[in-house]
Amino acid sequence: MFSRRSFLQLSSGGLLALSQFHSEWEADIAIIGGGTGGCAAALAALRMNQKVILTEETDWIGGQFTQQGVPPDEHQWIEAHGATASYLAFRNEIRSYYQRLYPLISPETEFLNPGTCGVSRLCHEPRAALAILNDWFAPYLSTGQLQILLNTQPTSAEVYGDKIQAVHIAPTQGVIRAKYFIDATEDGSLLDLSQAEYVMGAEPDTGELHASTRPGPHNMQAPTWCFAMDYRPGEDHTIERPESYEYWRDYVPPIEPPWPGKLLSLTYSHPITLEPRTASFDPRPGAVTENFNLWVYRRLIDPGLFAPGTYSGGISLVNWPQNDYINGNLFGTPDRSFHRQAARNLSLSLFYWLQTEVPREDGGQGWPGLRLRGDVMGTSDGLAKAPYLRESRRIQSEFTVTEHHVGGEAREGTNRAEHFDDSIGVGSYRIDLHPSTGGDNYIDVASLPFEIPLGALIPVRMENLLPAAKNIGVTHITGGCYRLHPVEWNIGESAGTLAAWCIAKSTTPRGVRANHLSEFQSLLTEQGVQLRWPESIY
Repeated sequence: MFSRRSFLQLSSGGLLALSQFHSEWEADIAIIGGGTGGCAAALAALRMNQKVILTEETDWIGGQFTQQGVPPDEHQWIEAHGATASYLAFRNEIRSYYQRLYPLISPETEFLNPGTCGVSRLCHEPRAALAILNDWFAPYLSTGQLQILLNTQPTSAEVYGDKIQAVHIAPTQGVIRAKYFIDATEDGSLLDLSQAEYVMGAEPDTGELHASTRPGPHNMQAPTWCFAMDYRPGEDHTIERPESYEYWRDYVPPIEPPWPGKLLSLTYSHPITLEPRTASFDPRPGAVTENFNLWVYRRLIDPGLFAPGTYSGGISLVNWPQNDYINGNLFGTPDRSFHRQAARNLSLSLFYWLQTEVPREDGGQGWPGLRLRGDVMGTSDGLAKAPYLRESRRIQSEFTVTEHHVGGEAREGTNRAEHFDDSIGVGSYRIDLHPSTGGDNYIDVASLPFEIPLGALIPVRMENLLPAAKNIGVTHITGGCYRLHPVEWNIGESAGTLAAWCIAKSTTPRGVRANHLSEFQSLLTEQGVQLRWPESIY
């Protein structure tokens, strides 16, 4: 059973990691995967007095927010609504973190954006999100209601009939037993281990307007291995030339419609029109550029917001078209390890290219003062702890969301997405698919503010398994709008609430949808989950 001596306190974040082998763990709910959806699921279940085990493959929980280093992609109404109350509180806590601890010039700023970035209303360092999650989990860790197993991955599952009995984990060679299991992994690995029915990649015969013409289980959106960098004028931080640099410097993506040239270039395909689009790159504070400056695209720290001398330059997170990796998938294939290393090499090659060869608007080449910030990412090499996977295995569910339900063009004649009677949340984002490992260029089309149906979380067969991330019942196409931070959080929170409610009421997720839907939806509303979009947005 649980022993405090079996843990080692981590100074990096206040979480707990296994220091001894442990044979068996027990909980009401086991959440496999400590990403964005996994953390939201755990918080929801803990609020409902369930005992929870949360596993995480790295030494940071938080997923997109932390280990992958991806600033939140959100919709235009996010400051007011369109997400769960806990997600909005999480965003507010991140702002408060900076206002309390950093020498801001104007700490009273209502909608503080530490990076003043181009992609989000809230770009911030990964450690800020990690700190908030640590604080929120601390009371439950201290009482033993929550156990977090870091550096832990599932290896197999014991399944009897249509129920998971246990999940085996490494490296402890331990076993987790629980009443409910939630798959919050980045790649849907528990679906595979438990032999639950699932779909992967671009599926055929969906009838969707923008379905890929290259169906296949290994045709997925490109993953990206992000990294953080700052700029030190007058200094030289040029890294050793990556061994695959020449390959990536000359690489032209083999996709259709064609990419406009080399991947390592400031010219790339416009995601919507697919026409060539040229950006600029200048890391100097206050730089005025001819085109959109990639430096500010996902900038985490804008030095102009902080007291003079706090930062000599900003900090920028690189999650760009230039380090989308399309040569293969990072899971579900025998050559997974090769492609993971190749994706890392691409990002290092991009960084070296920025240091040495990127065209400058003054006629020069390269910015040798660029410096990898491993301290920001919690790594020794400057790259993120884990790759950003835009696509996962997806559970075969009682209901599957297709483009016909949420696509703007597919629903021509109406300004509303399909209304789902069993809604358990809302979201909004374009159907945004990055170039794929199967040879597709961007598929980026409008969607309408949508709902999340409970049926997309209920497996066609399994009874005590729930998805809590990008692995719900969506298609390759609709996964492009259900994959973002606030939606994944909502999915996780609703899944955690559902599992806890099923235990308390001695029912099943399938039974909830069939017989107790309004009661469960009332509970979600009480917990701060928005089930419908207000009329004011239409």
